[in-house]
Amino acid sequence: MLVPIKKHFLFFLGTGIVLCMAFFAVFAPYLTPYSPTEPNVDMMLLPPSSSHVLGTDAVGRDIFTRLLYGARVSLWVGFIAVGISSAIGIALGLISGYFGGIIDEIIMRLVDIMLCFPSFFLILAVIAFLEPSVTNIMVVIGLTSWTGLTRLVRAETLSLRERDFVLAAKLSGASKFRILFVHILPNTLAPVFVSATLGIAGAILVESSLSFLGLGVQPPYPSWGNMLLDGKDVLSNAPWLSLFSGLAIFITVLGYNLLGESLRDMLDPRLKQR
Repeated sequence: MLVPIKKHFLFFLGTGIVLCMAFFAVFAPYLTPYSPTEPNVDMMLLPPSSSHVLGTDAVGRDIFTRLLYGARVSLWVGFIAVGISSAIGIALGLISGYFGGIIDEIIMRLVDIMLCFPSFFLILAVIAFLEPSVTNIMVVIGLTSWTGLTRLVRAETLSLRERDFVLAAKLSGASKFRILFVHILPNTLAPVFVSATLGIAGAILVESSLSFLGLGVQPPYPSWGNMLLDGKDVLSNAPWLSLFSGLAIFITVLGYNLLGESLRDMLDPRLKQR
């Protein structure tokens, strides 16, 4: 039984942050009159004012505009990367947990091998050999971050495959495919959804880190990571360049973490009793 949602202030706070960021990303062209990429040499490094509420950067571009369009990149990378990793993790976890035996051994040893490498450095190594682009970032993050979800789904499947409703489905002649995707998968979605929500926050951090290192979104297109990079050299003269992009990353990641942790508490009330 779910804990009443009204008791979860953090749930509403996290949801509010997530929805606000999604709103800014979707309606960015309607919320600002400026271009996110076109320079204006007459407006270089202006502090926050009525015409540029968050100031301008070193080539005169409006910071607020670039933050809005950068939200599109960060959220898009987060959702697509988590979608890829979730598809791989769910499929491998279901197969490993249900069939067991040599199949389980192979998949789990593959997971162990992947866990031997620090995930960020693995992503960094792969990205270094590819052309920096949003597409490559999404794919690489998705293909290297499925291990935790695989183990989670496997553990759930190992428990579910011995339940009465699964045994009844077997006795009724249901195919393995139907048992996996109709009877077992829906019962694993609660922890998967929590893991995916937290995974979006992680993907946003990875994308921002890669862009800060120059291996992510390339100028002049805005990303919160490359906006931090742009502000690094003028930090003493124009701190707003790094301040607002850093706050955007912090608030967005905080929102997804709050939402994920709140969902975990709501879906497993026992955690509240510890």
